[in-house]
Amino acid sequence: MAQVLEFKLPDLGEGLTEAEIVRWLVQVGDVVAVDQPVVEVETAKASVEVPCPYGGVVTARYGEEGAELPVGAPLLTVAVGEPDGKSTAGSGNVLVGYGTSESPGRRRRVRPVALTGGGASGNGASGARAAVNGTKAASPGVNGTAAAPVSSLPATALPSDGPVPVISPLVRRLAREGGLDLRRLAGSGPDGLILRADVERALRAGAGQGGGRTAEAPVAAMPVQAVASASASASVPGEVRVPLKGIRGAVADKLSRSRREIPDATCWVDADATELMRARAAMNAAGGTKISLVALLARICAAALARFPELNSSVDTEAREIVQHPYVHLGFAAQTERGLVVPVVRDAHTRDAESLTGEFARLTEAARAGTLTPGELTGGTFTLNNYGVFGVDGSTPIVNHPEAAMLGVGRIVPKPWVHEGELAVRQVVQLSLTFDHRVCDGGTAGGFLRYVADCVEQPAVLLRTL
Repeated sequence: MAQVLEFKLPDLGEGLTEAEIVRWLVQVGDVVAVDQPVVEVETAKASVEVPCPYGGVVTARYGEEGAELPVGAPLLTVAVGEPDGKSTAGSGNVLVGYGTSESPGRRRRVRPVALTGGGASGNGASGARAAVNGTKAASPGVNGTAAAPVSSLPATALPSDGPVPVISPLVRRLAREGGLDLRRLAGSGPDGLILRADVERALRAGAGQGGGRTAEAPVAAMPVQAVASASASASVPGEVRVPLKGIRGAVADKLSRSRREIPDATCWVDADATELMRARAAMNAAGGTKISLVALLARICAAALARFPELNSSVDTEAREIVQHPYVHLGFAAQTERGLVVPVVRDAHTRDAESLTGEFARLTEAARAGTLTPGELTGGTFTLNNYGVFGVDGSTPIVNHPEAAMLGVGRIVPKPWVHEGELAVRQVVQLSLTFDHRVCDGGTAGGFLRYVADCVEQPAVLLRTL
């Protein structure tokens, strides 16, 4: 006899709390094998395919493409079993390196709930959306029992005591910073789960009403349908609204945190890169792997950080300590169709130019394909930002929190330059360093940048440190 098991969105690691469904890889009625990818999701870090830890027949899917689900929300249900009635054993794996927290045999059976479209369309989340849109479809209550549609609940009927149905720490933080009482907010997610979108709608509605968070009429107590209507009415005809979610939302959150927490300062210098370009041309003319310019700049950064370790650090605000790292995990900014990402080259200080060139190429290709793992996007200690590829000379980069510094490199172009006492046309580049003023003063930052510029102008300087 078949057993119906529920597969929930797993914890994808690195503190991620939610993911957006990009593409379903299976349909209701499909037979799936153990560890077969069933859905592609995009997190704040990367796009990944999620495998199902057991095999069987897909009986329902939860969430349409484009929907954002919190970790722990159901993805799909699978009927498993064999002719002899024994349950099919699963692998216990969800993503390589993460895994599941319990075996399939310990998972509970899924009881059918009255979600509109759960059987016919295979989308078990449509009932929750129907409730938001004001239809009469039943929505599961917080404790798994049937409840009235969310939109039909008056403010006075919303739960005020007991556990708050919130999984995501980010949702709790947004509500706390916005002054919203989650106990007075109706959730539009499965089982009445409060989603990030619910909190953001309430905050937008509150802003449209001049704050609106009074003791007599708290904004958070508004029914979801009313909140959505208030938000829509504030739109201006012709304007375009782009959701800040996924990678774009993660970038926005991280940059805002950097500006909020890090007292940064920027210094810059023009450098004659003619000799560096000649050295690279000579290396590539000798045969073998073609060395990239960013690889040479990475070698220079690693040597400079060895001399000025204050800039290869982070600040532990709770302990009020500066933590200097014994390794250089070098991040580099990569622009992709999904937004800006910063892949990390591990142990860059131990790699030669050829190894760095290969690793930069591999990570860049993975970034553009959206296949970077969370581990390849975190743990950096210093970032190299080559914005010269966009045809600009200079910039004031924002430090990649929790790092302490970022080196920016502009385009290399022919410019008039005084060389050996004579005016000449040379290949000139502008270098900028944005640094956390808590970890060092201007003298250290200036010394670091001057050393980098010296290596760019006279690559032989670098040989003395190798």
